[in-house]
Amino acid sequence: MDWVPYLNGYGEILIKLSFAAILSLVIGIERELKKKPIGLKTSIVIATFSCLLTYISIESAYKAHTGHDGVNITMDPLRLAAQIVSGIGFLGAGVILRKGNDSISGLTTAAMIWGAGGIGIAVGAGFYLEASLSVVIVLIGIEVIPPLLSKIGPKRLRSKELSLKVIVSEQENISKMYYHLKDQGFYIDSIRIKDIPLENDEIKHELHIRLSILTKKNTVEFYHSIANLEFIETLELESI
Repeated sequence: MDWVPYLNGYGEILIKLSFAAILSLVIGIERELKKKPIGLKTSIVIATFSCLLTYISIESAYKAHTGHDGVNITMDPLRLAAQIVSGIGFLGAGVILRKGNDSISGLTTAAMIWGAGGIGIAVGAGFYLEASLSVVIVLIGIEVIPPLLSKIGPKRLRSKELSLKVIVSEQENISKMYYHLKDQGFYIDSIRIKDIPLENDEIKHELHIRLSILTKKNTVEFYHSIANLEFIETLELESI
């Protein structure tokens, strides 16, 4: 890049490592603000060492071509970078969690880990502007567009999703619970009913309901509106 001073040796690698670390700080801070398991320190480590390994890979290829007279040595300068991308996968897999049957979390954090490695590789190969633009686009994609769609997007994107688990004593209360939610404007995505036998031959009914509603109410307000129902014995509510 024209705006990057031409340096050799330690000066060049110092600039590249510092630039990769600075860009990874942006991703790391964004994850830290959202209390995600992979944050500031991990992003810096991934980006910095990815940059270092990419630089070493490229420099080794050049030295292999010029350092041996009469010997033809061919090396792919980005082969090591390709292995970096594959190796980062195990870190991403460690933050992906499955909750219940259809709720998965950690995918964005796993993708950000992969992206931090990409930043290091790009900066190590000398693509400073491309790496910077990628960080800006990613931040717009995860910080600006989703809140915007939640306000002016399709109805499904503007709805609040909840996971509800309640225990009722009588079978007819299952229908009461179902129709109460429908009357309140909830859209029921899925429902699972489990019978719980007790020692006195009594059977309780546990309902796992995944639902959504288009409203500005928070989770606490939802809790109070449902907890006041007389036929509910226990209640567990989670915002997804």
